[in-house]
Amino acid sequence: MANVAKTVSWSGREQTEDEGEITPLLNGTSNAGDQPHRPCLSPNFFPIGRLRTVDLGEHNQEQETELTTTFTKEIPHNENLLSLKYESLDYDNSENQLFMEEERRINHATFRTVEVTRWVICGMIGIFTGLIACFIDIMVENLAGLKYQVIKDNIDRFTERGGLSFSLLLWVALNSAFVMVGSLLVAYIEPVAAGSGIPQIKCFLNGVKIPHVVRLKTLVIKVFGVILSVSGGLAVGKEGPMIHSGAVVAAGISQGRSTSLKRDFKIFEYFRRDTEKRDFVSAGAAAGVSAAFGAPVGGVLFSLEEGASFWNQLLTWRIFFASMISTFTLNFFLSIYNQKPGDLSNPGLINFGRFDTDENSYKYFELPIFILMGAIGGILGALFNALNHCLTTFRIRYIHRRFLQVIEAMLVTGVTATVAFVMIYYSTDCQPLREEAIDYPLQLFCADGQYNAMASAFFTTPEKSVRRLFHDPPGSFNPQTLGLFTLVYFFLACWTYGLTVSAGVFIPSLLLGAAWGRLVGILLTVVPNGVSWADPGKYALMGAAAQLGKYINMWAGKWSFCSLQISHQPAGLFPASR
Repeated sequence: MANVAKTVSWSGREQTEDEGEITPLLNGTSNAGDQPHRPCLSPNFFPIGRLRTVDLGEHNQEQETELTTTFTKEIPHNENLLSLKYESLDYDNSENQLFMEEERRINHATFRTVEVTRWVICGMIGIFTGLIACFIDIMVENLAGLKYQVIKDNIDRFTERGGLSFSLLLWVALNSAFVMVGSLLVAYIEPVAAGSGIPQIKCFLNGVKIPHVVRLKTLVIKVFGVILSVSGGLAVGKEGPMIHSGAVVAAGISQGRSTSLKRDFKIFEYFRRDTEKRDFVSAGAAAGVSAAFGAPVGGVLFSLEEGASFWNQLLTWRIFFASMISTFTLNFFLSIYNQKPGDLSNPGLINFGRFDTDENSYKYFELPIFILMGAIGGILGALFNALNHCLTTFRIRYIHRRFLQVIEAMLVTGVTATVAFVMIYYSTDCQPLREEAIDYPLQLFCADGQYNAMASAFFTTPEKSVRRLFHDPPGSFNPQTLGLFTLVYFFLACWTYGLTVSAGVFIPSLLLGAAWGRLVGILLTVVPNGVSWADPGKYALMGAAAQLGKYINMWAGKWSFCSLQISHQPAGLFPASR
């Protein structure tokens, strides 16, 4: 067999063969001195920093020129080379003699101990993930509540004597302060904590080693970044990052050590393999979904379809156990915080209340309408993805400096507050106050005993806005209010997604879908010979399901289970999957 050697250059600089790394020949020799010098590809060929180039030592200059031209045509943009920066995880056990001897030494008692330890770790993952979700929920409620109360008092004070521009400046300043701190944490301390973290966890579960993605420092920045982003009034949610948070918790607990703290606790050393870590991270991601939506089954389905590259029956039960513990922990501690110990009515960060089965039951002739709504959600989702792709490309090219990323985040939250204030100011949709209390009712120029309906959509957290769209009685919103809100919020959410902040897209998509879904229900009742079975809340739920399903390309069955467990409405399982 012919001897074949190649020179590998591990940087973008030009190197001679002696400077490169000579791979061994098949006969065990290196043959370093027999090979003449072969020119390497120019470092300018790759526009991105230090990348690997390979010279096989068999090409002449004409072949290299031809190869360069071909590669230039195949790789038109730098983003196609980003994958060269990452390494892969080893998800295959090396079944060598040492490994087989170690496996043979494991007796039945040891095997049983290992299995019990796996279940204990999954239980710990669920507990800590639930506690993190509880902390995020309480902090967002208090910070956002304090902010909106201060702004409301300021608006009420200046409505009578004029000078509402000061209220607008206060709103913009408070939002910008929250978002600035959150963006600084992400941009300058841990950039991998940006966004929801779901794509990174999917990559990890499929064998891509992303630096710092499951570090403790990443978890801390993610948690506080989410709190500040949601409190800052951005069109974001706190549910998506829970998946990343659960995965980090799982990776840390299962390894029994912390790289960020530089501490080794000398526990769970048997599980310090990529294969074991992968399974626990799958459980952590499922626990995050369960804590976010109160849907343990949805968490299992998420890990099964979206994340895990390996699956077996025992892993299914362990993941379900972690999901159950996570939602129970969150539910239990939130009941204590709400001074209702034992009232387990808050299974997740999203609590949309219970739907009335009689009012929200559907007829068979409504199925074509639900299918049409699914198509509308698909069109809006495709438009959102197309616009965001263009925006992301623009950010990669022009907003790659850290201070520019922070400024952009502050600009977006300032524009969001300004647009919301203007829409509330000019809205004429005044609704009478009902017995059910509204968190921050703004009267502005409405008559006594009335509130501004546009403010109930903008002047609160996104979760509470979705709950109002689901459960407010018919007549609570005018079609013009919902139509204008849908149009404006769509572009705000599109602009917000991709900022250098820790945030998710679940709640904005639910809010957008609930708005246009309720609009469809209202239009069915106000058209000539309008129908009486078109309850706006029912159509708001279907619109939310359609919108989120396309935004994140979520499989219909998985999202249907999440919708079922969020809304507590089994009758909506089939139409929500359309």
